[in-house]
Amino acid sequence: MKRYLILIAYEPWDWSSASEEVRAAFFEAHGAFSAFVAERGKELASAALDDTDTATTVRHVDGEVVVTDGPFAETTEMIGGYYEVELPDLDTAIEAVTLLPPSYSLEIRPVIAIT
Repeated sequence: MKRYLILIAYEPWDWSSASEEVRAAFFEAHGAFSAFVAERGKELASAALDDTDTATTVRHVDGEVVVTDGPFAETTEMIGGYYEVELPDLDTAIEAVTLLPPSYSLEIRPVIAIT
């Protein structure tokens, strides 16, 4: 099995204004993803992330630590959550993410062991 981190990016929107039908579709898609992963591997961790306006960025600039509010990069999409999974291969990971809501942009990254 290989470990993958799946980053979920999307255009910011107001979840609280989503209809029950839209919310149900999102929950159904995430449930289908989790069921697929459970059949073929293992979900190690997952979480939704708070909005980017709650982020803190820490950088080293000219030997100094600089802490700023918000994300470093300007973008129209934000990382809104992630899954860490163990699956047999990248093809299976790709098949799994196709079950998530189509409004997402999904990045699959292999997790490497640092020894």
